[in-house]
Amino acid sequence: MNRLHASKDFWLAALRADSPALQDAVAEAGPDAAVPSCEGWTVADLTAHLTGMLRWVRETVARGVTDHPPAFTEQEPAPEWEAALDGLRRELTGTIETLEALEADFPAWNWAPQAKTAGFWQRRMAHEISVHRWDAEAAAGRATPVETKLAADGIGEVLDSWLPAGKRKGPTDLHGVAHLIASDAGYEWFVRLRGPGVALLDTGTILDSDDHHPRAEATGTASDLLLTLMGRQRPDRLVISGDPRLIAALRTG
Repeated sequence: MNRLHASKDFWLAALRADSPALQDAVAEAGPDAAVPSCEGWTVADLTAHLTGMLRWVRETVARGVTDHPPAFTEQEPAPEWEAALDGLRRELTGTIETLEALEADFPAWNWAPQAKTAGFWQRRMAHEISVHRWDAEAAAGRATPVETKLAADGIGEVLDSWLPAGKRKGPTDLHGVAHLIASDAGYEWFVRLRGPGVALLDTGTILDSDDHHPRAEATGTASDLLLTLMGRQRPDRLVISGDPRLIAALRTG
């Protein structure tokens, strides 16, 4: 199986669960703490990024149109720390309320080769907040894994949205098949790489005659797989066989 059939309710529940944990970690770490998983960022930088991104999504998704919105820009100058914390809290609340009020098929622009609907952003913000919650907890010295089903869906988002949209950070000159196995979730994914091209293979319809045999295989928890693909953890957290460059080629963060 390679697709988790998640829904608006699933993604909004994840947002509600991770948002308070994100705020707690940001407040605990403090503005000057380094975010080890985001090179060069402090917690103040992370907070400003999230507050601006949430505001942009909240305003963009509610337009009811699919044309390209104004580009996202972060707030300058950054407010005082207590005001920054309050701004993050307000934008988390407002974005959750906005996404909750919209049906998943409500028209909304997005940057991926996906349906231009609000469902994209309900999913996207669940993963944006879950990964940045991990970042903030890492800054506070107490990072906890992404919830298993959410992480499995996050892997799917990397493979069906980020990579096809050209948002790859790894090498783009490799050919072969990478096989990802989430050991705690019962999910696996086959991804065929053809240089800059990438295709997520449907494991339910692969035939023995297909050239799908993996040239690299990575096994780990869903959280470790996701955080590796998002550039938050080193690949040595995973058990990798075959050509490790094929796994590195899937990195998007």
